[in-house]
Amino acid sequence: MADVIASARAAGRTLLTEVESKELLHGAGIPVTRAKLAKKAKQAEEIAEEIGYPVVLKIVSPDIAHKSDVGGVAVGIDSAKALRKAFKEMMDRVQAAAPGAHIEGISVQQMATPGTEVIVGATTDPQFGPVMMFGLGGVFVEVLKDVAFRVVPLEPRDARQMVREIRGFPILEGVRGGPAADLGALESLILRVSDFMSQHPEIAELDLNPVFAYPNGALAVDARVVLTEAAS
Repeated sequence: MADVIASARAAGRTLLTEVESKELLHGAGIPVTRAKLAKKAKQAEEIAEEIGYPVVLKIVSPDIAHKSDVGGVAVGIDSAKALRKAFKEMMDRVQAAAPGAHIEGISVQQMATPGTEVIVGATTDPQFGPVMMFGLGGVFVEVLKDVAFRVVPLEPRDARQMVREIRGFPILEGVRGGPAADLGALESLILRVSDFMSQHPEIAELDLNPVFAYPNGALAVDARVVLTEAAS
């Protein structure tokens, strides 16, 4: 963890790449899809062989906040031939859409089975310190703003209450025959993020969105970590 943070500090960055963010979180026992950086298509092939097809490709650039807006996401890549084609096309698209962006490469990630989308996040309040957030994820969080908050550190009862007090809780219960989410796994994830924030004051913000909630388990498929400003 120290190496990832030191590398970002040395580069003058507070925003970690998704690959760096997932490395940190995986080390803390937070369930995330694994992601590895490839600078060349051949390297991407080797990673995909290790992870197993199908895979997802995502552009890695400190200058691009929304990857999909510049064509920087490709899903369902199911063969080496498709990967080589997608890698080149993504590089071409992104360079055309964001010509000034520094591109570090493309991350190769396992493709997760879709589930009910939720968001687990944390930010640092000037008065209260780290504050946790939970709600429905994906576009729901932007449109409905249906979220619950608690001040870190959380107790198990806090995580239980957060999951149940959002208006969209019936979706997690399996409304109208839909699959019910593993509420215990969501509560465990919230508590692990709370512990992570408590132990690492150098983290200013953390977003896991979306987290796929399954009938058995939960898995974050996208991660964003922001460091505090370095002391001068």
